[in-house]
Amino acid sequence: MYVAVSCKFRSKETPMFLFIIKASNVMRCEAMRVFVKSYGCAANLADGEVLAGCLAKARYKLAQSAAEADVVIYNTCAVKAPTENRMIEVLKRVPPEKKLIVAGCLPLINFERLQREVRFDGVVGPAAGRKIVEAVKRVSEGRKIIMLTDATEAMPSLDLPRLKANSVTSILPVNYGCLGMCAYCCVVFARGRLRSYPIAKLVEKVQQDVATGMKELWITSQDAACYGRDINTNLAALLKAICNVDGDFRVRVGMMTPNRAADILDELIEAFETPKIFKFVHLPVQSGDNDVLQRMCRFYSVQDFKEVVAAFRAAFPEITFATDVICGFPGETREAFENTLKLINEIKPDIVNVSKFFPRPRTTAAAMQDDFVDLAEIKRRSTEVTKLVKQISLARNQNWIGWAGEVLIDEKGKTPSSWIGRNFAYKPVVVKSAENLLGKMLQVKIVKAFPTYLVGKIE
Repeated sequence: MYVAVSCKFRSKETPMFLFIIKASNVMRCEAMRVFVKSYGCAANLADGEVLAGCLAKARYKLAQSAAEADVVIYNTCAVKAPTENRMIEVLKRVPPEKKLIVAGCLPLINFERLQREVRFDGVVGPAAGRKIVEAVKRVSEGRKIIMLTDATEAMPSLDLPRLKANSVTSILPVNYGCLGMCAYCCVVFARGRLRSYPIAKLVEKVQQDVATGMKELWITSQDAACYGRDINTNLAALLKAICNVDGDFRVRVGMMTPNRAADILDELIEAFETPKIFKFVHLPVQSGDNDVLQRMCRFYSVQDFKEVVAAFRAAFPEITFATDVICGFPGETREAFENTLKLINEIKPDIVNVSKFFPRPRTTAAAMQDDFVDLAEIKRRSTEVTKLVKQISLARNQNWIGWAGEVLIDEKGKTPSSWIGRNFAYKPVVVKSAENLLGKMLQVKIVKAFPTYLVGKIE
């Protein structure tokens, strides 16, 4: 039998059993080992840093691998069918003696499949924030939990603790959700509609990050160009405010839907003029055919897209330009595909992310079955455009041979004594050194080029 005993503390009474409970909770947290791993986009990586930070603050021990953990948290991505398939396989491999919490976009995109194929103990949505602490507590007590209520409206405080994966780079989600309803996209079912953080809060966060030594800031969201339209501001105003923060740092602007960028084009280009912003833009065109764009519910024409690209290149001739294309969207004829090849040949982007079309749950495109393109043909088209892109990317990178200038080293390379940095146009530059170069700004000369990166010599 347990008896609650109270002790007098001057002006208030504090039950002693509360101390016992708190102490026991602390010991339980410190003994519980939790492994957190994130997959997918920059926004998901930022969410994962917050999950880890909140758990560390709650005094859980963060494991370095799933094998040494009591609780495994996979912060999932499911934007494409192949990605979802890989996620399901990863989740299936978690041993039954481990507690498994599935976080991120997968639970909201395809919960039925998750429930059917995976043994799990808990589910939380994307950007779960401090809710993850309660989720871990409950599953560790043997309960099965599903915490998806209001998940598409999640907007965790920017003040929550984070365990950053990179000591040089800070990922800053400026908004969650978007304003689109693209026919092929399932992310809206996970991330919801547009929710933007106020500029003042974001500037405060940037000031904190810069004060701790962050050198590179990633502005990230599902569509950076729609930032602020729900709170009577826009991306250009945000960029100007961020770049007014004192300190030596660089800003990478994330993906922008072409029509949203076009709405604020003059202001955006003016904002990009500061040397603090990498001369890099990511504008996903998805198709070079107007009929396909219309079926995709992409609210711009090929000409609209070309005008945005031309405006950025006129202002910044050496800008790095990235885009995305989908091969085999329902109704894409051979002629329509040829129009995409023609557009790529004309604008010659530095980077093209090529995707094969796969129908995603609950999307409009999934119901276009009568117009599905044969899978073998989709594969052929993907191979063809990838070959073209590789040629163009190499040619554009070769133009940088002989260039000399500053490169910010922001990550370790894949081989021993190699480092990867970025120049003003956000071109990846690989250099060799036995020293720890992370976070350093170096003078580098480009001596060799490959389709996806440059090789530099430290001067």
